[in-house]
Amino acid sequence: MSERAKRKTALQALTLVVVMGALAWASVPFYDWFCRVTGFGGITNVADAGSDAILSKTIKVRFDASLERDMPWQFAPVEREMELRIGETGLAFYEAYNPTDKPIAGSASYNVTPYEAGAFFTKIDCFCFEEQILQPGERVQMPVSFFVDPELVEDRNAKFTKVITLSYTFYEIDLPQHTAALAQSLLKPSN
Repeated sequence: MSERAKRKTALQALTLVVVMGALAWASVPFYDWFCRVTGFGGITNVADAGSDAILSKTIKVRFDASLERDMPWQFAPVEREMELRIGETGLAFYEAYNPTDKPIAGSASYNVTPYEAGAFFTKIDCFCFEEQILQPGERVQMPVSFFVDPELVEDRNAKFTKVITLSYTFYEIDLPQHTAALAQSLLKPSN
């Protein structure tokens, strides 16, 4: 094998490794974006206010939490489930804790199951709408307010839904520049 062929093979292998690394790094935010755009995976609606109609029929909402493999936080729902009337506004809290000695930024992706119910699960406000930054040792409770749209009972695929599960996965993101600079200045010893 000539020297030129060896260099070409090495360059191709390096390019493959870089492309695979970039795809792995971008997969979580890309999947989150894809689900929001297409509605795939039980992505929810957003509203400015609660529902105008509240039905007598109730539905159970379960809350689930997970972390991406390298995310060092602890993250869990405060309440595992609640039952509310369809159209009634619910308020649930998730708790996050940063046990490390450095600030960590995170972003939450979410979905709703069964997938047919995702179109009828409407968030009014959610911690998942913004990135979260936890300082070392900080523990926070983060709210999500929501309702199940009364039109669920009219949908032929979703009307028999008795339980909806709202799941969040937190993954680590880069600290915003101003936070990273502040953290660096706090870590430097003073003279």
